[in-house]
Amino acid sequence: MSAYQLVWLRQDLRTFDHSALHHAMAAGPTLAVVILSPEQWHLHNDAPIKIDFYLRQLHALQLDLANLNVPLLVLRVELWHEIANALKHLCQTLPIANLYANREAGLNEISRDEWVTQSLKQLNIHSYFFEDRTLFALGSIRNKSLQPYQVFSAFKKQCYEKLSISLAPCYPTPQPQQVLNLSFDQSMLNIPSLTALGLNEISPQQQALWPVGEAAAFHRLDAFIADQVEYYDRERDYPHLNSTSQLSAYLNIGMLSIRSCVNALFREQYGNFDFVSTGQQVWLNELLWREFYQHILFDFPKVSKHQPFKDHTKGLIWRNAAQDLQAWQQGQTGIPIVDAGIRQMLATGWMHNRVRMIVAMFLSKNLLIDWRLGEAWFMQHLIDGDLAANNGGWQWCASTGTDAVSYFRVFNPVSQSEKFDPNGDYLRCWLPELAHLNAKEIHDPYAKNPQRKLDYPRPIVDLKHSRLRALEAFKAL
Repeated sequence: MSAYQLVWLRQDLRTFDHSALHHAMAAGPTLAVVILSPEQWHLHNDAPIKIDFYLRQLHALQLDLANLNVPLLVLRVELWHEIANALKHLCQTLPIANLYANREAGLNEISRDEWVTQSLKQLNIHSYFFEDRTLFALGSIRNKSLQPYQVFSAFKKQCYEKLSISLAPCYPTPQPQQVLNLSFDQSMLNIPSLTALGLNEISPQQQALWPVGEAAAFHRLDAFIADQVEYYDRERDYPHLNSTSQLSAYLNIGMLSIRSCVNALFREQYGNFDFVSTGQQVWLNELLWREFYQHILFDFPKVSKHQPFKDHTKGLIWRNAAQDLQAWQQGQTGIPIVDAGIRQMLATGWMHNRVRMIVAMFLSKNLLIDWRLGEAWFMQHLIDGDLAANNGGWQWCASTGTDAVSYFRVFNPVSQSEKFDPNGDYLRCWLPELAHLNAKEIHDPYAKNPQRKLDYPRPIVDLKHSRLRALEAFKAL
């Protein structure tokens, strides 16, 4: 019987520009496997809407792989430490020669892959791991002392230097292989529903916001490059405008590769690293922030352990304020821009990035509630929830992280709202109970008339006094 190559799919659900799939199919007849781990997802706070997105894309990918004559096997293994034995058993059942997968940066992911590598080595099966989730190999961006960068600006500078030499090319979709003479138990080909995994179904309205399939992902990317990237620097901070790419969910589960995004960005420059608009440069910088946080996750394992990046901030005394936390979680703080952001996330699985910063800083500074509680709430509801980016953003806002905002910088959410949603359009969309207020009143509806009657809560905290409280807490360090 012939020996087969096995591609282990994780956060890379595509056929175009897929390093592991490309190398496996170049080596010989190939099978693919995906492992679903509901209990591990629960431990990692993965949102049901993200899991639903993942499962829907698995259906699309199974069809795409079938067109390449590559069977996609589906295993259910509750916890990652059990995966090594599951894959070992699969490789004993089928004549597998080698395992191929793309690297991931988290501490648990690295441990999982080491267990699998050692387990399969006992069967003389070699495991090959490829750089695919980042533009540059994890551990490859170093300063002159060969240490990882801890500040984004210096990290970005070296990335620019590397990109100016060449943009990483994309692997083409492989050519179909010969039909494999193998039969499988139907249970190994079935992709379970959310309810079968013990989760509530996602509404069709929410699903419609996030279509799956590589064609849908590329349509979203190409439309953004053609119509919006030129204005990105000027419009990206305004949440009422549809001026961001909203590609984070597609990048996160690997429906779209980071190389595809960068190549599309410089397509009109024929692959030359040459900016023609400020918007183009600013969007690249956003992609490099994503890159930076992936490298931080890899180089500093404490980030995977829920520890602050800045060690001295471990001494911060956070408030134990369950009622305030609950009001924040449900979008009932009485601060319109904060509540609108939370409600957008609960309704759609996504929140505008400027609003994410405002919402996160309000929790960690004005409410002085541990940023890790906010980080977990975001992960439990975001379709694009990614440990590296979510943790990096929260620690930036809480002034505990790498390249963190100075502790004395505290966004005033009302001022931010007035600046970036001047007519209140975003607020009216998510806070219909305030829709009748004019553009001056809506950002702080009780400011000039504390006794007015509205079907909307009064602010749970005084912004001025709570800012001073946060400053004192940080000064005490």
